[in-house]
Amino acid sequence: MPVASVMLCLAEKHLDFEFVHVDMAKGEHKSHQFLSKNPFGKIPAFEDEPLTLFESRAITGYIAHKYRDIGTDLLRHDKIEESAMVGVWIEVESQHFTPPKISYIAIIHEVFVGPLIGRTTDQSVVNLNVEKLDKVLDVYEARLSTSKYLACDSFSLADLHHLSYIYYLMKITPCADLINSRPHVKAWWEDISARPSFVKVVQGLTLGE
Repeated sequence: MPVASVMLCLAEKHLDFEFVHVDMAKGEHKSHQFLSKNPFGKIPAFEDEPLTLFESRAITGYIAHKYRDIGTDLLRHDKIEESAMVGVWIEVESQHFTPPKISYIAIIHEVFVGPLIGRTTDQSVVNLNVEKLDKVLDVYEARLSTSKYLACDSFSLADLHHLSYIYYLMKITPCADLINSRPHVKAWWEDISARPSFVKVVQGLTLGE
């Protein structure tokens, strides 16, 4: 899913790129060659000679800044107040919506990843994290009742970083009502998921990208 965020950013900027598949099942992400690009052995890693970056939000921030004059202005460069709010809502996504083992991520692991490796879903864990995510999305609903997108009235990195996560929440969990029961959140989701960049990228999404 972090990989998808980088690909979405590149698509919003209409940039060509080479996608290099890393076979994690074979341990390629732990090879010396890959660890030289991302020392934590995780995807994605991004190369733009002579620079090598890891961590998806850092990568998308770099792309959005370097190519500010191409495609969508994802950081709202010329509007300082809007740019500040992009930063706020990127932090909201990383700290409240998708932090490891909390809320969204925990739900995915319980209802999808666990059964794949022979572990029974712990419904109490799902219920607890649905309750947590409920509270987060109540904040989103209030925000989106006064703003078309999370940071401002223009699509930004703050919205982009939610796309693949919500896609899987809707697709492979029984929790779609978390989105659909909130009219402003639902309208926002329908808007951002209809963007040509996402329509293009989603065709190749697999869990973990």
